[in-house]
Amino acid sequence: MSLRERKAAKKKEDILRSASLVISRNGYQNATMEDIAAELLMTKGALYYYFKNKEELLYSCHDLILSAAMEKMEAIYIEELSSMDKMKRAIKTHLDIAIREKEVFNLIVKPEQLFSAEHIEEIIQKRDQYAGIFDKIIAEGVKRGEFKVSDKKMARMIILGATNWVQVWYSPEGKFSKEKIEDIYADYFLKMLL
Repeated sequence: MSLRERKAAKKKEDILRSASLVISRNGYQNATMEDIAAELLMTKGALYYYFKNKEELLYSCHDLILSAAMEKMEAIYIEELSSMDKMKRAIKTHLDIAIREKEVFNLIVKPEQLFSAEHIEEIIQKRDQYAGIFDKIIAEGVKRGEFKVSDKKMARMIILGATNWVQVWYSPEGKFSKEKIEDIYADYFLKMLL
């Protein structure tokens, strides 16, 4: 990759990170290209040089966050740990991302409400791959005798459904810290898998 290409890729990533901040702060519906451009101290026209419209920008933003999340989950899966420890780390990591990247991560849940057909298939495929990492950890735990789960898919759906719901009620000013919530969730879900 040439220096020019690396600079363009870096600029695009900076735009995506700023877009994530604006979406987290303003919400998806209220985030505008003007807000994102202002965050970067650039013109809206310059933003359109990199992305043809808001949907493409948000899709790329979503893809960046989900790809990073998948990398973290894959790293957890391949570690030399017990399945119990892998699941504990996976749950905590998922909660951390769901809380930190709340608005962007929410785009995963019902993408058909936000994205055109052009992006839906890719989003659903990547979302399923992400969920599949949880399936692999559960299956590995069952095979090793660490988990006693009769329906692995249902166990995964319960875990991800409940952890995704944290975005609705979590507040940094609440009774528990983010880290304490991660511990509580991991403890309860690990008991469910036994």
